[in-house]
Amino acid sequence: MKKVVSFKSLLALLAIVFLAWSCDKDDNDEVAKTFDEKNIVETAQGQEALAALVSALTTADNTEGTDLVGTLSGDGPFTVFAPTNDAFENLLASLDGFESLADFDTDEERAILTTILTYHVISGVAAKSTDLSAGQKLGTAQGEELTVNLAGGVFIQDATEVDAEVVIADVEASNGVVHVINKVMVPQAIIDALNEGEMTNETGTLVDVVVATEALSILEAAVIKADLAATLSSEGPFTVFAPTDDAFVALLDILGDDYNGLDDFDTEEEIALLKDILLYHVLAAEVKAADLAAGSVPTALADNSIEVIASGDTFVIGDASETNANITATDIMASNGVAHTIDKVLLPQSAIDFVASLQLKTIVDTAVASDDLSLLVDALVQADAGLAETLSGDGPFTVFAPTNAAFAALLDVLGDDFNSLADFDTEEEKALLVKVLTYHVVAGAAAFSTDLSDGQMIETFQGENVGVSLNGGVFITDATETNAEVVIADVEASNGVVHVINKVLLPQEVLDALAAMSLQTIVEIAVATDDLSLLVSALGQADAGLVETLSGDGPFTVFAPTNAAFVELLDILGDDYSSLADFDTDEEKSLLVSVLTYHVVAGTAAFSTDLSDGQNITTFQGEDVSINIKDGTVHIDDATDENATVVLADVEASNGVVHVIDKVLLPQAVLDALTPAVPNIVETAQSVDDLSLLVDALIQADAGLVDVLSGDGPFTVFAPTNAAFADLLNALGDDFHSLADFDTDEEKALLAKVLTYHVAAGAAVASGDLQNHQEIGTVQGESVFPILNHGVQIRDKTDVDANVTLADVMASNGIVHVIDKVLLPQEVLDILSPPSH
Repeated sequence: MKKVVSFKSLLALLAIVFLAWSCDKDDNDEVAKTFDEKNIVETAQGQEALAALVSALTTADNTEGTDLVGTLSGDGPFTVFAPTNDAFENLLASLDGFESLADFDTDEERAILTTILTYHVISGVAAKSTDLSAGQKLGTAQGEELTVNLAGGVFIQDATEVDAEVVIADVEASNGVVHVINKVMVPQAIIDALNEGEMTNETGTLVDVVVATEALSILEAAVIKADLAATLSSEGPFTVFAPTDDAFVALLDILGDDYNGLDDFDTEEEIALLKDILLYHVLAAEVKAADLAAGSVPTALADNSIEVIASGDTFVIGDASETNANITATDIMASNGVAHTIDKVLLPQSAIDFVASLQLKTIVDTAVASDDLSLLVDALVQADAGLAETLSGDGPFTVFAPTNAAFAALLDVLGDDFNSLADFDTEEEKALLVKVLTYHVVAGAAAFSTDLSDGQMIETFQGENVGVSLNGGVFITDATETNAEVVIADVEASNGVVHVINKVLLPQEVLDALAAMSLQTIVEIAVATDDLSLLVSALGQADAGLVETLSGDGPFTVFAPTNAAFVELLDILGDDYSSLADFDTDEEKSLLVSVLTYHVVAGTAAFSTDLSDGQNITTFQGEDVSINIKDGTVHIDDATDENATVVLADVEASNGVVHVIDKVLLPQAVLDALTPAVPNIVETAQSVDDLSLLVDALIQADAGLVDVLSGDGPFTVFAPTNAAFADLLNALGDDFHSLADFDTDEEKALLAKVLTYHVAAGAAVASGDLQNHQEIGTVQGESVFPILNHGVQIRDKTDVDANVTLADVMASNGIVHVIDKVLLPQEVLDILSPPSH
């Protein structure tokens, strides 16, 4: 015998599974949205995500006299709110003894199912979402009403306290419209039936309610672990705000890797904390949903209250954190009180303080625990000056912590002698590393981002100052001209605070030491930089002595494209250029030389401070590049529409300076070589097979028409197809089997008149600019007339118009419209058929 759970428990479970379902909402997005050739049942049958709805309809129809499938396949119109498979699974999960829809196997149970299903159908109207209004009442086929709620989306209110959300609206069918919803809606008739059954059942304690509710399994374990089962089974009365399993999982995620489950609460201090948290969810009175009122409410945890906060038509629960808990189900009655489920574990201040203290690590431990700060940890050890021990001490310290990428960028700048931090292996180099690292430390203060001010100067442990800039973010200025950006601020440690930055800060003392090292030439710098290897390959492939030139005295300014920039250029050039080795002809090598010399400015070493916004600089190739400075970032404009960004500026060389850029610059001369010229009208005709007879006619006329139509123009040409010329030859009779039969001077002159009647000189007139019955004068002297009734036709002096079959073929010296008939002027008609006298 199946037993239906109490409807209040059902409401709680529906609310809980609704939360879980919302995380998988994308699974239901597979439902297609256009089915206007199928009726509502066929639409549902075609969608896997509505398979449970189809099954429910057929199950209900197993009762004699019930034909929901037939009804919803009829004329309609109907509006159907269609629950997803997940919605039906959630309903079944909340009912004892109903594992599938097949378990509705008696007439009585199928009648319940029919009542629920007809509660989802509105007869006599196909109401799209645009037809719905807030507060609108919808009479269902079951007899009760649904209410529309448009706050934050489209929601449908049933007789429960959890609305159904329309997740896919307006799926059109031949006999109505379907709105896919995320919950099976329950009418009051079913609630009353379930509540009537509830009155005959004995209600257990609050602990029994928790134990019986699958979605409260972690709360059950927590109550047992904190030894509160006996308390919550006592006489009471109590009100329990019961966090769901998802709420506990979210809390454990926040607590971090040390808390993967309740078993990790294993010390006396942690168990006491868990007990405090649970007591913070308990009120020493029975407070039903109808009794809730805004205000502070004392909890069973001494001297701690929660806040009941009004939120629209309901309430949320505030704790000592900044995130409120939503009430997901109410009035789950027990013999000793009432439970309301919530979607968050409530935290008293003592719990927040305790968790915060558990999570804090020293600055060094914080760096060790962060994968992206592993090179900082390595640097502290490599410096061999006791810095790790110092930063593990009491402090307080403020540390600006460079990321691994920041250290990698520094090593790249330092060149081949410093491939890793292990290369700081002499006493002098280790001392240099100590100066760099201590320049990132402020001793005696834990300065959070809120303590920093724009323009502030802060003395570091190294002795020199760093500056603070708050323009567009938080930036730390050092002795270089490139600021470090704080990418993660306020990482609190037990002995201070860490701000993660994207650059290694360098004091002037270190810059001076680095400058004292022997500088490399521009070519040596490029060779030593992995990300410029394709630039080096390009210099060699060009085979024009550029390597030797850029190894000379200079000075030069070189904008050096990265490997990615060259790869992007090769992609743009297409399949003929898979690598730089494909520049293998003299012409292609010359092209490559033009590209490379366009990146070189000879006679000056222009550092970024020498560049100004809008500045034009003449390159070694001969054309100019322009400087574009925006938000402190330098961009280089070439002859294309996309500029290059300087990603690494001011790499000083012995013979100049290198600015690394993210794009290969292209001069106009190269663009012209890469972009073929647009063909003229004659070349366009020659390239189209179906205009070959037109080309033959231009040549056969022997009147210089090829040269004319290859000239500047502009011209508008109505170009007859091969079939059009064939029709003309047929009409002319046996004397003209081909265009070659126009072989006398008189016939050639006639052909020239025909051809020039297809040409309008002085303008390239697009089809969109033509006007109905507009007079267009031709080179022959007579006019043609566009007819725009059905498409575009061209009217000549005959009785048959020509159809424009292909319009607006652009040429360098005009425009071509392909037509399906050879146009004939009156002059030619008179010659071909002299008027009778």
